[in-house]
Amino acid sequence: MSIEKLKQHFDNYFPLNAEELNALSTRFAQRSVKRRQFVLQQGDVCRHFTFVISGCLKMYAVDKNGKEHNLQFIAENDWATDLSSFYSEKPSQLYIEAIEPTMILQAKHEDVLHLYTRYHKFDHNFRVIIEQKYIELQDRVLQNISSSAEERYEYFLKQYPDLFNRLPNTQIASYLGITPEFLSTIRKTRVKS
Repeated sequence: MSIEKLKQHFDNYFPLNAEELNALSTRFAQRSVKRRQFVLQQGDVCRHFTFVISGCLKMYAVDKNGKEHNLQFIAENDWATDLSSFYSEKPSQLYIEAIEPTMILQAKHEDVLHLYTRYHKFDHNFRVIIEQKYIELQDRVLQNISSSAEERYEYFLKQYPDLFNRLPNTQIASYLGITPEFLSTIRKTRVKS
């Protein structure tokens, strides 16, 4: 069932044939992650590409004062990995943690490379996925340097329409770079207008 969701995800790009689907099922392992459990911790090498079947993860960094800064939320049909650590095989500066109970599929570094070299469609699929993530990152950086907190919140609602009711205010505020109190003010103002 979980591999079927991943197959459907790839159908959005370059659909897989029977042989490629079989390779996919042998290279990805299913894993259940409890709320507040880590998929990756700072200082560890990121060794997996992770696909979310159900639930939600957050990717974040912690500054020298111990404050969390959410970089990304990863919910159903999305990918989580620290690409820098994954490809360089150096310790990660990031955390990936479950916000709610989450079911994931993971492929190890060597399995991803095997799929790339043996089945070129995977190389094409992952290239498109990584390009989309890069575009999301560019949009996020532009939002952070050129938009008001209210505009960033509106953008967040468009980017994560199914998440704003699932995430605590503290998590959303961290993502937006504002305090939870200011987020509450923005939400109240938005409701009145």
